[in-house]
Amino acid sequence: MKTKQKPGPGRPISLLSLTDEDRAELERRIKAPTASKRDSLRASIVLKRAALGQAEAAESLGCSEACVSRWTARFRRKGLAGLKDAPGRGRKPYLDPSRVETVITRVNRPPKGHARWSVRTMARESGVSRSSVSRIWRANDLKPHLKKGFKLSNDPDFERKFWDVVGLYLDPPERALVLCCDEKSQCQALERTQRALPLVSGHAKTFTHDYIRHGTLTLFAALNYLDGKVVRRLEENHTRKEWLLFLKQIDRECPVGVTLHLILDNYATHKKEEVTSWMERRNAAHEKRHGVKRIVPHFTPTSSSWLNLVERFFGDITQQALLNDSFGSVRELAQRILDYIAAHNLEPKRYVWRADGMAILEKIRRARQKLAEAQ
Repeated sequence: MKTKQKPGPGRPISLLSLTDEDRAELERRIKAPTASKRDSLRASIVLKRAALGQAEAAESLGCSEACVSRWTARFRRKGLAGLKDAPGRGRKPYLDPSRVETVITRVNRPPKGHARWSVRTMARESGVSRSSVSRIWRANDLKPHLKKGFKLSNDPDFERKFWDVVGLYLDPPERALVLCCDEKSQCQALERTQRALPLVSGHAKTFTHDYIRHGTLTLFAALNYLDGKVVRRLEENHTRKEWLLFLKQIDRECPVGVTLHLILDNYATHKKEEVTSWMERRNAAHEKRHGVKRIVPHFTPTSSSWLNLVERFFGDITQQALLNDSFGSVRELAQRILDYIAAHNLEPKRYVWRADGMAILEKIRRARQKLAEAQ
């Protein structure tokens, strides 16, 4: 590696000469968030030695002159490759490789009578310490204590229904409203047997595990995809009678002269003859007067309610208004639901579909392939 002399009195200072490529790579190593502190320091030493002497570089970086001298010499001999540790350096592994292999390969084959391994049971099985098992699992991103649920649709017409619903989100039709409709059944009015202790600094809110169950409600909701507002109805049951009353309410509260595209799941109530026959009569009357149909249902594929954005609203109202609270009566529960939806409609929040449809289908295909291989 070529050097250049910095003029001055006394012994001349030998500075490093860097190419533009070397300088850019060294600066990248210093700024990279994933770079180790060791690699960042070595890159900083080389950059400093391109402008400063050995003593000045050591003082600037807060390290010893011997450290600066060592990595300067390594860079002169081998360039950027000299900043890496030589092979064979560092502490030698003390665990038997066969035991490490056992910890990794048997993680998904728990012992008889157990649903999964723990660090203790695996440590006894493999003959290593609990901390070693935990370290090996972390290093290989293995988490036997975590499980995620999934459900793949077996609908033979899955892709057509999928794009039918996603198409409404991505390109809503003109002279139409897109309404995501569903019912949230079994909203329970649970009264805790003792008063909850409030949230204070250092202590979470607490409540008793036992309760008195006063009854349940069903929340019917239609989420307007275009503005985020919600049409709601509360009923004690959720049969075809209540569903039809809700459809008629939607019809009354939405502007006339536009088509209502309803996104629905495959609950049997949504497809009852009484419901479909009313839709046909309403569509015929509306088309005769305004030239367009009034209600067009769009059914999600089976086991695919995640396509219906009203489920996001149900999740919000559960977490923010209903979960872990106490209700002395069904009427009190109903008032909480109505208050939450009224506040939501004053400042509605849209739930916008942003997912890539092709990426979702590819993920589903991979999951089906893995299931087929497992079987």
